[in-house]
Amino acid sequence: MTESMAIGHTAPRFDAVDKVTGAAEYAGDRVPDDALFASVVFSNQPHARLLRLDTTAAAAAPGVVTIVTSADVPVNEYGLTMFDQPVLLGVDHTGRSAVDPTISRWEADKVAVVVAETAEQAKHAAALIEIDWEELPVVTDIEMAQSDEVVVHDEAGSNTYYELRIRKGDMTAGWADADVVVEGTYELPYQEHAYLQVEAATSWIDEDGRITVETGGQWAWEDQQQIAHALDIADDQVRVIYAAIGGAFGGKEDMTLQIVMALATRKLRDLGIQRPVHCRWSREESIVGHHKRHRATIHAKLGASSDGKITAVEAEVLLDAGAYNYTSNKVLGNAHLCVAGAYEVPNAHIDSRAIYTNTVPGGAFRGFGGPQGAFVAETQMNKLAEQLEIDPVELRRRNVLHNGSEGITQAIMPDGVTLPEVLEACAVEANMEGELGAAKPFAPVASLPPSPTAVRRGRGFATGYKNVGFSFGFPERCEAEIRLYGDDDAEIPDRADIYHGGAEVGQGAHQAFRQMTAEATSVPLERVSGHFSDTATTGDSGSVSASRMTFMAGNSIRGAAEEAEKAWRDGARPAIGRFRYTPPQTEMLDAETGEGQPNFSYGYMAQAVELSVDTETGHIRVDRVTSTHDVGRAINPKLVVGQIEGAVVQAHGYVLSENLVVTDGRIRNPRFSSYLIPGIGDIPEHVESVVLELADPHGPWGARGMAEMPYITYAPAVIAAVHDATGVWFDEFPLTPSRVLAGLRGARGD
Repeated sequence: MTESMAIGHTAPRFDAVDKVTGAAEYAGDRVPDDALFASVVFSNQPHARLLRLDTTAAAAAPGVVTIVTSADVPVNEYGLTMFDQPVLLGVDHTGRSAVDPTISRWEADKVAVVVAETAEQAKHAAALIEIDWEELPVVTDIEMAQSDEVVVHDEAGSNTYYELRIRKGDMTAGWADADVVVEGTYELPYQEHAYLQVEAATSWIDEDGRITVETGGQWAWEDQQQIAHALDIADDQVRVIYAAIGGAFGGKEDMTLQIVMALATRKLRDLGIQRPVHCRWSREESIVGHHKRHRATIHAKLGASSDGKITAVEAEVLLDAGAYNYTSNKVLGNAHLCVAGAYEVPNAHIDSRAIYTNTVPGGAFRGFGGPQGAFVAETQMNKLAEQLEIDPVELRRRNVLHNGSEGITQAIMPDGVTLPEVLEACAVEANMEGELGAAKPFAPVASLPPSPTAVRRGRGFATGYKNVGFSFGFPERCEAEIRLYGDDDAEIPDRADIYHGGAEVGQGAHQAFRQMTAEATSVPLERVSGHFSDTATTGDSGSVSASRMTFMAGNSIRGAAEEAEKAWRDGARPAIGRFRYTPPQTEMLDAETGEGQPNFSYGYMAQAVELSVDTETGHIRVDRVTSTHDVGRAINPKLVVGQIEGAVVQAHGYVLSENLVVTDGRIRNPRFSSYLIPGIGDIPEHVESVVLELADPHGPWGARGMAEMPYITYAPAVIAAVHDATGVWFDEFPLTPSRVLAGLRGARGD
């Protein structure tokens, strides 16, 4: 079949009208008429031993139908990459568990689920549960955790539970060749995902007797497997369906309500009650109850010759995993690779560690360790450029990775390294060699008039890379099914159905799936129907994370289309094609040297930021962002630009305003009134999206993933621009006005 030219064009999203008008139904909207309601009880204890749990008063409260406790959990453990978290804490537990379920290690550990006739009755009864605790010492931060005086997980033996190393080249020779050395310690903050739709789920027994959970997540098949594991039943006895999903950014990759709602439905069934049960968290419950971007402490040292060639990199990455692993080991891997930057580094010594504390767990968040590593690498490079008096763009030209380069893990970079082209395109579009315009006064707050003499302008630049797909030997896969319909004697089909498990988390994935299906089958786009994210009808797509879904889904769709075309030619009606795509194999790094091929593809980015700083108030206005990316092939160009602009805004909050306060293991500002995400008046004045299409050798139609890329380099570009404006380097953020003023005053000796 000939291709239909459906890709490369900005076709309107098929779900746009429903989402704009409010007709789209999210998991929190889909409440059956006869539903019961659940309330999840958090421990509210950062570190304590559960001594007594009495649900008598709660069970007798008006409207209560049942209460789920640890006694109802056959296998009381879960975790995306290791089983280190109990499903429910309790003293009355009979199921097996890899972790002691009597210990609360986080304020949002779950203790019970109350099911009642109304949400109000469930919450009222939850407050009646009586719990006695033996408080334990709280491990509040990385520094305290490293001593192991208090161990968060006895089964781990140490709070430092996962480590990676890189030993490349000859460090003695590398430092001897260095004419300049830059050294610094950097503090990276938490970040809340702040998605539009809070966690919600409805569960019931479907017509085939399966425990069914309808929710919003990022990998329906992983949700299914974790539910089945905890309930000790076969995977096919569990069904997971995704309703519309109001954002995820990695925050919905791990379990929140999925397992406990399945437990509630099973208990209701065992009681002879055939009614669905619904739960929807409040915003405060959401902020307290799901993981965050990892906070980290990174010490780095960079050496270079007088002509700007890197001679050595040394780094220690300490990642605060919080109370449970979630995906900390995977996030650490990305930070480990990115902390040396997207450069040719002949000599490197890098130690990276994930460390347990009694704080909110860290997990997947857009960039997945890349922002932490890139912030350090790029700030070090910008400091080096200043010391050597070399233009920051030119310094990067002399060191940047290209086709045939050996990466930090001593493996040749996968083909398709386009960072030199991306770097140049960004520098040209941003006019990096030109003069900055005059400072324009701005009113930092409505009640203050502009102060023209206080405003300073600056420009910053950063480059980076990020893997596409899962890393370190993970068995990658993505499945698709296509059905073609038409008359028996028709040469080509007149319509097509695509069945795919990939989640639509706001980025336009399902629109891209339909466009790629139209392209691969020659069926007009308007005659392509989609069936998505239901484990009963779609295959395992893998997670919508790691900038992988367009790349992986596109290849699976092309394969399914080829199989369907064969069936069509053989006379099958409908003609059905199923395909499981597996990309090139990656490798786990050598434990001692860090050698290996960790990834099969990368995305590349460069950003330039122009901003203004009010030196009297500490307020910052970002005037212009030039965000440049090689996407390989833009399946839907407007969606690509939307991803760029959205990532820039999210990164803008990370570096300038979002300050999650965590003390003594507790989140102190779990509301948007005090955790400040950017509003429409706070975002950059102008974002210039520069989209390059330099094909990835393995990408479908050349496409490579890009959703995380615009996020990764924004913070170091902003920090460099603030330095350019004020002469002050900031090694931690967010750059709230008070922090900026303190830095300026410290530099002046005030």
